Amino acid sequence: MTMRTALCRGAALGALLACVAAPAVANAATKHHHGKARPAADSGVKSDVEALKAEVASLEAWKEQQQASAQQTQAQVQQLQGQLAEANDRAAHAEQQVAEQIQTIPGTVDAAVAKHAPKTDKIYYKGITLTLGGFAAAESVYRTKNNVADIGSNYSKIPYDNNVLAHSDELRGTARQSRVSFLAQGNVNPNLVASFYGEFDFLAGPTTANSNESNSYSPRIRNVYGTLDWNDSGWHFLAGQNWSLATMNGKGISPRNEIIPPTIEAQYVPGFVWARQPQIRIAHDFDDKQLWVAVSLENPQTTFGSSATGTASTFGGITVNDAAAGISQLSSVNNFSFNHVPDVIGKVAFEPVINGAQPLHLEAFGILRQYYDRINVATGSQAVTAGLAAGNFTDNTWGGGGGAGVTWTAVPKLLDLEASFLAGKGIGRYGAGSLPDVTVGPGGELAPISEYMFLGGATVHATPKLDIYAFGGLEHQDTVTANPKVGATTLHLGYGSPFATLGNCFVELGSCSPDTQQIDQVTIGFWDKVYTGSFGQVRVGIQYSHTDLYAFPGVAGVNTAGFPAGAGVQPKTSDDMVFTSFRYYPF
Repeated sequence: MTMRTALCRGAALGALLACVAAPAVANAATKHHHGKARPAADSGVKSDVEALKAEVASLEAWKEQQQASAQQTQAQVQQLQGQLAEANDRAAHAEQQVAEQIQTIPGTVDAAVAKHAPKTDKIYYKGITLTLGGFAAAESVYRTKNNVADIGSNYSKIPYDNNVLAHSDELRGTARQSRVSFLAQGNVNPNLVASFYGEFDFLAGPTTANSNESNSYSPRIRNVYGTLDWNDSGWHFLAGQNWSLATMNGKGISPRNEIIPPTIEAQYVPGFVWARQPQIRIAHDFDDKQLWVAVSLENPQTTFGSSATGTASTFGGITVNDAAAGISQLSSVNNFSFNHVPDVIGKVAFEPVINGAQPLHLEAFGILRQYYDRINVATGSQAVTAGLAAGNFTDNTWGGGGGAGVTWTAVPKLLDLEASFLAGKGIGRYGAGSLPDVTVGPGGELAPISEYMFLGGATVHATPKLDIYAFGGLEHQDTVTANPKVGATTLHLGYGSPFATLGNCFVELGSCSPDTQQIDQVTIGFWDKVYTGSFGQVRVGIQYSHTDLYAFPGVAGVNTAGFPAGAGVQPKTSDDMVFTSFRYYPF
């Protein structure tokens, strides 16, 4: 209540009391002096009362107006307080955003500087990006049995006890696995990428080079090929020398994503399916690169298995021509098989998306192959007696097989697992054990040898710098034999005949040549990245392997090892190998 309101109310109350008291006094006086004057006095009092009531009403209205004004003022104050709080919140949020932006300034500046800085990790020329690769290697291998081999072993030639090499060990140093590579890439248009890749090492053997598995001519081409990739349609084309389509992939069916055992051993592990050979390949990816399909036409070559000691391959009087020494641009001291149909390989790969990643790779593939030779059956020979017609003939034989593989990132950044297999007839050259594809049948025809091979392994990424791996694999072949009777004579023909005389395989300098039934191996090793920096990377590795080689069983026959002639025997040999590697990767 204001001072003015209090004073007005006091004045009004006093006037009202005065008005009330005045009539009474007036009445008393009138009765005493003028009894006739009362009506005029009543009219004046009423007028004063009405005036006072109007004043009171006016004051009450003014009071209500002041109260409404106060309430409006209070509402305005509250509104202003809310706007102030909202402004404070916006200011705090803006301050936080500024602080966050300030923190990103160094990264943004670095990115901007890097964008405009000269690029030194690759070479750029006329729209082509050239990436260099490779390493310099200083390596060694120790074998308990002399394989007379460089860093790549010949598993099927591990010597048996009759060979003097089985009684001598082997230590060899080498730098020949050093490697150089380059990748040239360019965008023909926004959807078409053209690439050319070359990779070379120094493991060529000019006088022993052949086309069986690695095509190790001099200088040794590991891979040289070109690719076209249509990113919008999912088509991929490759032409040149590359890992065979039968080799397991780790990502889709694309080059440079093959899963190769991480061994120092250049022949890898028995059971590993591989070849590096000229080919033409077409692939297509579907469903956001979860499904891949590919077909490849690849350079053919045939490897042959001969008969063991005490047996033969064919009837007498048969001459087989299935290979010839090189004449032009091929080694004249090596034989190259007759082939006129490429190896046809098809593959399907599936990589499902699991929790936003693709940790699993599944694939299946098939191989179709043809083998042929030229046969001469001599007139009047044992073969004619056995019922064959004399003359010259060409024989064509088909073979092939099927396989599958899986890679799995079991524990991301810690454990990778893989497994693969291949089974069929006439597939020996696709295995690391280099077993024969075919043998010659009784009539000179080529007979594919049944075989299966398997590989399993694990790699543990113990630290960001240290990888530890363990693998095991085998390759196993079946016999291809015949025991025809010509007149009174029973012949023992074929590959892996149980009638082979093998007793002398157990005595040094004994005459014995068994047929291989199985190769198996276990190996373990590690790679340590001892340096990674602006000058490249240095890796150090050690590998140990134990390999067993089994011959098909036979009989002892006439021998100097002390076995009874009719006793069953099965030659076996093994080799323990230790590899070391020091590699410098400058790129």
